[in-house]
Amino acid sequence: MRNIRSWSKMIIIGFIAGLINGVFGAGGGIIVVPALTNFFDVPQHKAQATAISIILPFAILSSIVYYTKGFVDLPTTFKVAIGGIIGSYIGSKSLTKFSDNTLRKIFGTFMIIAAIRMVFS
Repeated sequence: MRNIRSWSKMIIIGFIAGLINGVFGAGGGIIVVPALTNFFDVPQHKAQATAISIILPFAILSSIVYYTKGFVDLPTTFKVAIGGIIGSYIGSKSLTKFSDNTLRKIFGTFMIIAAIRMVFS
């Protein structure tokens, strides 16, 4: 029974993350990382790596819907993707250089900065 509850909670977290992703283009890190670390005691490194791993299915499905609705600017998408691919490679290699505590603080700082920019822009 405990395993079913755990599965149910993870599916609900995934649903919320997917919903936020579909509406706002975010959700993997914002929802999944804190949920995994706080509710399931997943170490910070694994939570962040897991959040990155689930972005691909989110992104594919959301991209198809956005593209069919005419919201995707392909030239901009390709330019940003080039930088994103390079940055994600360097970032994922850098992940191992930080302790869980330091990584949590850096992640939290970026979330706060992003929130402030969203509220005041």
